[in-house]
Amino acid sequence: MNNDELQAILGLDTEDRFEYFLDLVGEEREVWILVNSQEHFLKLHSDEHGGFEYLPVWPAAEFAAAYAGDDTELKPRSIPLPQFLKRWLPGLDRDGIEIGIFPGGDKSVWITEPSDLEQDLRDELSRF
Repeated sequence: MNNDELQAILGLDTEDRFEYFLDLVGEEREVWILVNSQEHFLKLHSDEHGGFEYLPVWPAAEFAAAYAGDDTELKPRSIPLPQFLKRWLPGLDRDGIEIGIFPGGDKSVWITEPSDLEQDLRDELSRF
């Protein structure tokens, strides 16, 4: 993917990026997160609606790396989709952590519950 394509996709609104995320994850069967050198995943805090934590996720390494920018501490890490569905989503749900789907360059993000994302991903997979 060249830089123009990357920037065009990052410039989409949150709903279009959400749809792009579902399509690409459905095809590639992996989800991308950012981890630090101690292998801890990036978790962000939002002050909206009383405050909550969320795990940002991307459909490809290039998007996660673009979000990290110059932060050399953060590296993209792939999670196979079956593992994400069976382990990560239930664990995040249990811990009360939301999912931030495909944060854009402007830091806008689609926030969803782990159980809702699981259903959306399973619906996407049923199309294949």
